[in-house]
Amino acid sequence: MVKSIMVQGTASDVGKSILVAGLCRIFSQDGLECVPFKSQNMALNSYITLTGHEMGRAQVFQSEAAGKEADVRMNPVLLKPTSDRKSQVIFNGKVLANMDAVEYHEFKPTLSHKISEIYQELGSENDVVVIEGAGSPAEINLNSRDIANMGMAKIADAPVILVADIDRGGVFASIYGTVELLEKEERARVKGVIINKFRGDKALLDPGLEMIEDLTNIPVLGVVPYEQFKIEDEDSVALKNVNRLFDSSKKIDVAVVSLSKMSNFTDFNSLELEPDVSVRYVFQGDKIGQPDVLIIPGSKNTLEDSLFLKESGLAQQIQELRVKGTYILGICGGYQLLGEKLHDPQKMESETGSVDGLGLLPVETTIQETKVTAQVEGMRDELKVTGYEIHMGETLLKTGQPFAEILKENNQEIARFDGAVSEDGKVIGTYLHGIFDGSDFRHDFFNQVRDSKGLEMLTEKTQEYKAFKEEQYDKLADCLRQNLDMEKIYEIINQSDKGSV
Repeated sequence: MVKSIMVQGTASDVGKSILVAGLCRIFSQDGLECVPFKSQNMALNSYITLTGHEMGRAQVFQSEAAGKEADVRMNPVLLKPTSDRKSQVIFNGKVLANMDAVEYHEFKPTLSHKISEIYQELGSENDVVVIEGAGSPAEINLNSRDIANMGMAKIADAPVILVADIDRGGVFASIYGTVELLEKEERARVKGVIINKFRGDKALLDPGLEMIEDLTNIPVLGVVPYEQFKIEDEDSVALKNVNRLFDSSKKIDVAVVSLSKMSNFTDFNSLELEPDVSVRYVFQGDKIGQPDVLIIPGSKNTLEDSLFLKESGLAQQIQELRVKGTYILGICGGYQLLGEKLHDPQKMESETGSVDGLGLLPVETTIQETKVTAQVEGMRDELKVTGYEIHMGETLLKTGQPFAEILKENNQEIARFDGAVSEDGKVIGTYLHGIFDGSDFRHDFFNQVRDSKGLEMLTEKTQEYKAFKEEQYDKLADCLRQNLDMEKIYEIINQSDKGSV
């Protein structure tokens, strides 16, 4: 039997992903071979593995916390919404089909056996698997074909810890309501409760903890305080908390356009390591203002976002900033949007077929059926650049200079060009997600911005993003050790390899 523990939540955004990462770090620190697992994930933030497979970013940072290389088996099913009704279904890292909610619900039983095989294979290679649920296990309208919560717990025969967010209010009602809506067998799997994001004096909470334990007959394993960990968040809910104002204590203003179908907003987390850089997001209805750098991020639907930019008035503001000489950087879908035309002959993203881009780079993009998924390395002006590509379009550079020469793709040597740069170097387009994570390019780019503003350039590079993340995982693990009953959690795990819970 595979040793495992599953973290489920009373709702979305209660902190399941972060807690799984913290547990993975603790188990790794304690000498266990540990991996995260999430059978089904829904997110526009994704990642490409060394083998060119696409998976959810939460399982990537969880694998980093566990000291493991990201493996697509950690997230067999990834759903990427393409509209309000449809999602691209990615299985084992490759596009399977586009389905609406009803089609996918009918299809889930087909996936159940395959998920079980993948889980067992991954579990046989490790000491413990930390499984993450999705949303809430109390979605009683969906539970008959569930593969993400109690359905996954049954596949893995795993004990469950239920996480509730006290910061949003109604924590005891959410715990009790969730438990009571579970079937008897499902309720028996819940071996503990964690209350997350607590602010204040825990002594005031203690009477409630005793009462909820009496009501549910399930022990509270700990109360985790509200802490700010700089760990990547794949859920778009996190955008509610992003900064929308320039920090006047900083010298460089970076504005990121929040597209209607924005993806991979975590591309810009590493910019916080630059001591003089302020990052803010611009939403519909906001004015862009006068940033030093404007970034147009990735998009799951560039044709729709092209129309969004025009209808919101943001397109005109972007073009005005170009005239003023602002640095403008487009990544992936943002690169496509900077071009002259976007074509969709098979109408995969839009019924319009073709739309105009912003016209700031001499490129045209054609949307294609085959998705490019690759980790890449290359060179730009004698600087090493690294990142990963996820796109459905092929972009043709008509004139001018590419951004970089790609020399390695999924660990294979290759020779091709990526992106485009305007004649004055102020407009840059690239397909490379994560390009700011490497300190070489980040240091060089912002020194160019500093120089253009007459600021003193930095001589020393800032910290590597990878090293910064390692510090955050250790900090998270320390917090959980201090506030959770780890002895009890280990007891629950050690019972999980003795058959049904």
